Amino acid sequence: MDFDISILSFLKPPLLKKVLDESSVKQFKKGTEILRAEQYVKVLPIVLEGLVKVYSRFNDKELLLYYIQPSQSCVMTFYASLKNTPSKVFASVEEDSKILLIPVRLLPAWLKDFPDFNELFYDQFNLRYSELLNTIGHLLVDNMDKRLYEHLKGKIELTNSTSIKMSHSQLANELGTAREVITRTLKKLEIEGKVEQISGEIKIYP
Repeated sequence: MDFDISILSFLKPPLLKKVLDESSVKQFKKGTEILRAEQYVKVLPIVLEGLVKVYSRFNDKELLLYYIQPSQSCVMTFYASLKNTPSKVFASVEEDSKILLIPVRLLPAWLKDFPDFNELFYDQFNLRYSELLNTIGHLLVDNMDKRLYEHLKGKIELTNSTSIKMSHSQLANELGTAREVITRTLKKLEIEGKVEQISGEIKIYP
């Protein structure tokens, strides 16, 4: 398998060998939808390279739930696969990605035989819960100026870039607001010297 095996260092050697023997690695282009709501889960992903966005849809509007970064997996997919229930979320590739795909039929035995495999998902549940609390805090306390600015900063850090290329509609979906609100807020941030919009790209300034 063509990837840096150290990205799976959280797995102990006996389980790591089984994972490498039984799983496959696939590359996905940016924009690829890899999971849909109501779809039954057949494989559990662990991101090796790139970035995956997990989100829900309500009345044709998207709500960003979280991003899956390298060495992370998807707790919603994990739950759906163990319970054999349809997915409640969508997942799409935010940046060109390389993903390890573990057949979910193997999970029950592995979770029983390899306690360290459980730790991965305990950590993921804790991470997503902490992110949820932070999001609720931002919604209750911060105005849209700060929410949008912090969101843009986070996107740039996640993609390891100096700017991002996103439409106002995409940002509105991720923040659960209207496109007009994003357009107005970006203009305000631009006047304050915090962002710059050039040819569809957004640059952030401290």
